Amino acid sequence: MQDTSTRTRLICSCEGTLPLTPEALGATGKPAHQLCRAQLDRFRSALGDFATVTVACTQEAPLFAEVARDDGFTGTLRFANIRETAGWSDQGAQATPKMAALLAMAEIAPTPYDIISLDSDGVTLILGRDEVALNAARDLSELLDITVLLAPGADVAPPRQTTWPVLQGRIGAAKGHLGAFELTVNAYAGPAPSSRKRLEFGPGRDGAVSRCDLVLDLTGNPPLFPHARPGYLRADPRDPAAVARLVAEAGQMTGTFDKPKYIDFTPSLCAHSRNTITGCTRCLSLCPAGAITTAGDAVSIDPAICAGCGQCAAACPTGAAAYAMPVVANVAGRLRRGLSAWFAAGGATAPVILLHDETHGADLIDASARFGRGLPAHVIPLPINEPTQIGPEIMAAALAWGAGGVRVLARARPAHPMDGMAETLDLMGVIGDAMGFVPGTCALIQTNDPDALEAALWQPAPALRAERSSFLPPEDKRGLLTLALTELNRTSPRQADRIPLAPGAPFGAVVLNTDSCTLCLACVGACPSGALGDNPDQPMLRFTESACVQCGICEATCPERAITLAPQIDLAAWAQPKRILKEEAPFCCTSCGKAFGTGSSIRRVMQKLEGHWMFTGADGAERRRLLGMCDDCRTQEVVIAGFDPHTPTP
Repeated sequence: MQDTSTRTRLICSCEGTLPLTPEALGATGKPAHQLCRAQLDRFRSALGDFATVTVACTQEAPLFAEVARDDGFTGTLRFANIRETAGWSDQGAQATPKMAALLAMAEIAPTPYDIISLDSDGVTLILGRDEVALNAARDLSELLDITVLLAPGADVAPPRQTTWPVLQGRIGAAKGHLGAFELTVNAYAGPAPSSRKRLEFGPGRDGAVSRCDLVLDLTGNPPLFPHARPGYLRADPRDPAAVARLVAEAGQMTGTFDKPKYIDFTPSLCAHSRNTITGCTRCLSLCPAGAITTAGDAVSIDPAICAGCGQCAAACPTGAAAYAMPVVANVAGRLRRGLSAWFAAGGATAPVILLHDETHGADLIDASARFGRGLPAHVIPLPINEPTQIGPEIMAAALAWGAGGVRVLARARPAHPMDGMAETLDLMGVIGDAMGFVPGTCALIQTNDPDALEAALWQPAPALRAERSSFLPPEDKRGLLTLALTELNRTSPRQADRIPLAPGAPFGAVVLNTDSCTLCLACVGACPSGALGDNPDQPMLRFTESACVQCGICEATCPERAITLAPQIDLAAWAQPKRILKEEAPFCCTSCGKAFGTGSSIRRVMQKLEGHWMFTGADGAERRRLLGMCDDCRTQEVVIAGFDPHTPTP
């Protein structure tokens, strides 16, 4: 139970523009009319009485923060927007449950995240095709250490004085980031000092390497990197305003720059590879920035290159890649708190959760509130860093806690492909259909138009379901995903025990051909998620279906080809912690009786050696007898009897 004795909520009607029900919102005292101006003393008074203060206003957050600082407030200050997101709406009078949800979610602090530092000494390579590149170099020459690389065939006049190098070449390959770029240059050549009307270059050579801190691309060619890269600045040389902005930005790019570390990565959880056999590649195929590479049994995520789209974390089936802004458990915790507050405040319908970013999404919501109908009373917005950070665990959890739908708001033309989000929605569509939810319960809204946003959201509110869950979200993503789906099924309109899924889904079974399996247990040693296990006291292969991520390593490892994969959600199997796929009594040595191996493995070895010269002829039977002995007895038999198992039978 939360301790409310040291916290308060300050509610303001914003000069009477918000219809408020203070008792349902947990407000301390009578709502203010103008908390940020005429009634600012109410805020100051609260600072002296409470350790945690939540102000239902974000517009004046800088003012409140400054006053708290000046007054020496050492407690926690939170802000919630109940104006543009709730009260300023055609249904503002019905938005009390939503306001309660917004206040509750705002009182959960975002989790901290790590920062990485990128250092730039200003060593700059300007790529160009004409005088625009030379003019940019002239403007930046006193701020940066400049080298200009012109495309072969460029028609430029020789500079009157060689104050920075001007070279020829085209980029063959590029890698790196701010402070650590490495570019391979082909057709590389220096200028002839005697150039008269135009710069003339000598014979070019391929494979030259340029290392620099910044790359300014004024070639007009396609970008060197598929996604925004720190330190790589690009502008169309035909657009003087764009070039001027690039020059102004580049002039500030020396020193140390901090960048969020968007992804927390745990290599031990990664299911990419084992014993040189490739398994899961979901993140590798989704990363638009090229920040993820193979690194042995795991992948490696370069935080300096990562642009924070979060698709790797959303798709990672084990939780090895986890989004850090904020962590998934924090998003889940805010959802649970908000939905609980919605129902406690009298919400009579199932709300729809709208996940959006703080820039594009928040701007559309503000525009709708100021110039349009605003958000419907049953739509609860929740800001996140990137729409594509959302995986199926968040959607399933929201529905299990009572939401009637989930919408993800993104740009009409996003900065990166949204293949990961499409896969998540496809998966949730299959799950929702099997559990009796209406089509489109989880959906993507891609628009830059507030009117289109309103058209997508102003739909009838979903009806309440008979049951909703109240489970506490686990810290780990995989645990949240399996628990959320289990609880969602329990509270869904129609229970589904088994749901077939498409190949590549993060759930499924291992189907074992018991006749072929020899219990060699190679699959157990290769399984990265611990879904396959043995029994140290008995030859046995056990399987935990809820832990299987369908990476396929076990299938590729099995020497008998006895394993196939079946993508599915089998909730009855999930309820069984460990299911026995095959077991045998241990095979006992024919000489001393000691258990070693299994009968199926011994029989398989004998079967494979049938017809081999070592096991035919006069000594063949004796050699076959040795296969049924343990290592100690086999060695003793060979030494004492003077029997040479490697000599061909005459």
